[in-house]
Amino acid sequence: MSPDARILTRLRRAGDAGVAVSDLGSLVPDDATGLTARIGALRQLGYDIASTAHGGYVLRSGPDRLHADDLISRLPDRRRIGRSIQVFQETSSTNDVVERLARDGVEEGAVVLAESQTRGRGRMGRRWESPSGCGLWFSVLLRPRIPLTAATQLTVMAAVAAARAIGQASGLEPEIKWPNDLHLRGRKCGGILLELGAESDQIHHVILGMGIDVNLSASEIPTQLRSIATSLSLESGRRIDRPALAARLLEELDLAYHDVLEGRFGTIVDEWERRCTTLGRWVSIRVGPREIHGLAEALDEQGALLLRTEHGRLERIIGGEVSLLSAGPSS
Repeated sequence: MSPDARILTRLRRAGDAGVAVSDLGSLVPDDATGLTARIGALRQLGYDIASTAHGGYVLRSGPDRLHADDLISRLPDRRRIGRSIQVFQETSSTNDVVERLARDGVEEGAVVLAESQTRGRGRMGRRWESPSGCGLWFSVLLRPRIPLTAATQLTVMAAVAAARAIGQASGLEPEIKWPNDLHLRGRKCGGILLELGAESDQIHHVILGMGIDVNLSASEIPTQLRSIATSLSLESGRRIDRPALAARLLEELDLAYHDVLEGRFGTIVDEWERRCTTLGRWVSIRVGPREIHGLAEALDEQGALLLRTEHGRLERIIGGEVSLLSAGPSS
């Protein structure tokens, strides 16, 4: 942990009580002179760090920007996801950066965020619009010891974790549209993209990418998407604290991922089903050149969708392009 991360951690945990200079000085190699320089540098980044009446420091607020040391200071000491964090002002795609980390053998839990992406992508090769300073665009490197057939569990757990974090940060109730979309009042506010490095039935690594439209205004949403897309600020009527939401998301992902690894996926499925708008609906799912119509009934133990086709067969679907239908086949 860097000196700045240690300083911010101590200040955040102290709250309004503040921290004495002597306590903070022990976190910085160059004693009091070094502490003064670090506090000054943090203030230049936008952190409102005030002096207390007793000669210490208190953190009043932070900037609306993503800062790796700040995010680390907000997370629990014991964690898997977020053990290392990088923030880029701009990159092509955070998934691309994490792919390079995976090839270099970096341990799981590494997180890469970007204030903007020039080639952000969603499912089916679609472009994901990632304007600067308005959302959360990030990727996580995972190396789960689970069968390849269970990889769908990771999309399910990520959707539940994101819905929990968004609800806590905004007071809204996100819905999940299978397989990987987050909705608010019927409009998309976020999405999840899972990319695998695997051989035979063995997963070498997973890149979990996520995009959340946090503080986008209506004009910042592309014209062709305004009828189907929204942001947390548009739906809540207020700006959302992005760094706080980012930290909450990483913490919820860490908790949900731990449940998956410990064999508690069933508890995640229960919450997913409560939030899902796809279950119990007649849907059309395009899987490659094939189009399947049926009733979305449930998730199986691996996270795949169980679809009762119009011919009465139960099919297991692990991915595809889904459209909701107004009604089932006529009798």
